[in-house]
Amino acid sequence: MTEASKPLAIALENCAKTFADGTKALEPLDFAIEAGETVVFLGPSGCGKTTTLRIIAGLEEPDAGGRVLFDGEDVTHLPIEQRNVGMVFQSYALFPNMTVAGNIGYGLRIRKTPDAAVKARVAEMLGMMQITKLADRRIDQLSGGQRQRVALARAIAVRPRALLLDEPLTALDAKLRDTLRLDIDKLLRSLGITAIYVTHDQAEAMALGDRIVVMEHGRVAQIGKPREIYQRPATRFVAEFIGTMNRLTGTTKDGVFACSAGSLPWAGAPATATEILFRPEDIRVAESGEVTGLQGTVAAAFFLGDRTRLFVEVGEARPLVIESTARRDFSHGEAVRLAIDPRGLLVL
Repeated sequence: MTEASKPLAIALENCAKTFADGTKALEPLDFAIEAGETVVFLGPSGCGKTTTLRIIAGLEEPDAGGRVLFDGEDVTHLPIEQRNVGMVFQSYALFPNMTVAGNIGYGLRIRKTPDAAVKARVAEMLGMMQITKLADRRIDQLSGGQRQRVALARAIAVRPRALLLDEPLTALDAKLRDTLRLDIDKLLRSLGITAIYVTHDQAEAMALGDRIVVMEHGRVAQIGKPREIYQRPATRFVAEFIGTMNRLTGTTKDGVFACSAGSLPWAGAPATATEILFRPEDIRVAESGEVTGLQGTVAAAFFLGDRTRLFVEVGEARPLVIESTARRDFSHGEAVRLAIDPRGLLVL
């Protein structure tokens, strides 16, 4: 282990948070994070994910009866500076009056680290983040991506036992987010550090999390590995918040699901199924001459380069979304036959 001396196991016991005005930001939460694990808290604004992170960091205390444990030790009332955690904020919170090197070495200096050790550690962090040439730049001379790298370097320079990241990529453009998401993933894997990452971006959660905690209105909606959350959502909220979900309503009889779009053979279908859910990748436009029992009308087609996103009307409240890789054009109002893979069908 080259960075953190030992990754940290974190446990939350009965952690709830009610603010002074009576707002209930977080319902009682019991959750354990394994040492060296990357856990992503995912959900819309106001769901309680940042409040949870702040409780772990020591920036907020839970309501009476709640406890935060680091490797079994109660740290509930310890402030952030005594918890040995690194924090990366959405705003980066860098010091504008310091250079890049000064920002990175700040935490080491307030810990009274010898000057030679600070200099060596800052150089190491600059190299790790590939920003050595920026060492003497002022913060206002940096791009958003460069500032994000400085914030990460400052957070890990002190060799924290856990790294906490609060929506660190939100302010960046889409292409840069993709690049830095990969960098963060490589960084976390190389450090072997316990990491808690907060985001509302599903792609970030899927890419970075060993486990994802999906939150809704201050409560945990589901906890699981990325593939489990995506393929086996526990609730309608999770199903529709994570990625895109299609829906058909109808009736099931003798292994056939009948709906406004036609009929779908479905061996082993639950007899009580009146609504089925499925992802865009589980439905396709049928080939010419292929016989299927479902059909619809193209309402819109958007060419995205590697695929065409189709919106197909089938008599439901919302059109079906299909990601087609067919090398052809689709016209508005075009009648299409549809094929659905029964293995991708969900009933909630």
